[in-house]
Amino acid sequence: MKTLIKNARMVSDGCIGEGDLLIAGDRIEKIAKDITPVGNCKVIDAGGKLLLPGAIDDQVHFREPGLTHKATIGSESAAAVAGGVTTFFEQPNTMPQTISIERLEEKFAIAGRTSYANYSFFLGGTNDNLEELKRLDRKACAGVKLFLGSSTGNMLVDNERTIEEIFSNVDLVIAAHCEDEATIRKNLGYYESVYGENIPMGTHPLIRSAEACYLSSSKAIALAKKTGARLHVFHLSTARETALFRNDIPLKDKKITAEVCVHHLWFSDADYAEKGSLIKWNPAVKTAEDRGALWTALLDDRLDVIATDHAPHTWEEKHQVGYGRIPSGAPLVQHSLVAMLEKVQEGVISVEKVVEKMCHNPAILFDIADRGYLREGYFADVVLVDMNSPWVVAKDNLLYKCGWSPMEGQGFRSRIVSTWVNGNLAYDNGGVIPACYGARVCFNR
Repeated sequence: MKTLIKNARMVSDGCIGEGDLLIAGDRIEKIAKDITPVGNCKVIDAGGKLLLPGAIDDQVHFREPGLTHKATIGSESAAAVAGGVTTFFEQPNTMPQTISIERLEEKFAIAGRTSYANYSFFLGGTNDNLEELKRLDRKACAGVKLFLGSSTGNMLVDNERTIEEIFSNVDLVIAAHCEDEATIRKNLGYYESVYGENIPMGTHPLIRSAEACYLSSSKAIALAKKTGARLHVFHLSTARETALFRNDIPLKDKKITAEVCVHHLWFSDADYAEKGSLIKWNPAVKTAEDRGALWTALLDDRLDVIATDHAPHTWEEKHQVGYGRIPSGAPLVQHSLVAMLEKVQEGVISVEKVVEKMCHNPAILFDIADRGYLREGYFADVVLVDMNSPWVVAKDNLLYKCGWSPMEGQGFRSRIVSTWVNGNLAYDNGGVIPACYGARVCFNR
């Protein structure tokens, strides 16, 4: 059966066009002003609602294998399609860590059985797996992930010679978590001397400070320039770092790129008083001035991609006693697109720019084959959005396995109506369709 979506306002390639879109099999067969249904064809009247390409989230932690009490690829990919995210790239700090090709393929096998959305993974770099990284085929996965600052999973890479060898020898996107470990430890030591184990959560952006971020990211960028590496800096969080990136060349020609996450665009350090550990991320949510500078750099194209760093923990884990015991990270993938569409409603960003940063640019940056756009011949990863359907985030509409969200109580004016993955209806009017339609992402490298 074909699917014909009529009377939609389609957003792609920097334009909004009214018309119809025809899905045949797993592809978009035709886009036109008016398409007449022929044969076995399901017709959906969009009634002027927005039709977007499925979002591509280049940084999620779905916790499988080994940490499935927090989340699974199945549970979080269901939340993803409910949020209009049709493709995700998952991170290597699972148990066991994804630091060998064998472990990488084990994850692909799990996703092949359970994922509602399209998927790829990062292979993790360590202080001693350079030879494994060299063996990796350029088309095998999203890229290589380096933790240049410690975070959940203890995958810190701190041997400077090894880092330079990885930058010099890996012909893939190197995605980096950039925080200077020595600075963080020094800051933590100071606040431990003041507060002992009772460090206030509001000091988190002072411990994992702007200086720690800048020192690490600037050093990584200098090394990328020296070696010619293809560097992508994850989750930028400070105003100062935005000056490290350029907007005077097209994204396809950039060797050094940057991502900003929804939480760094949404929250500020003023929110620790209410949200506490629920917004403890690494890097930390920082000042309103930092948030404003991130928005400026996003809109002027120094920052290339909007993602989530979706990283669930259980409610109990996030409410342990003692700052140091509480893990960093929170779930966001179900609410990232509607959060950015709320900013469209507020006049902060255009819907065309949201689609550029969440759909087009990840496809360009990672050279993804036939995804990220509404184009004839592309995979039918499509999201229907009602921009005038208010709702409130609450526990009874969360799909995260952990059962909570830092967005609880937040009202949104837009709602994801339906999501198609590879031409299959994966989410519709509040319900996930119980079938796994995701596919392994292919690359044009």
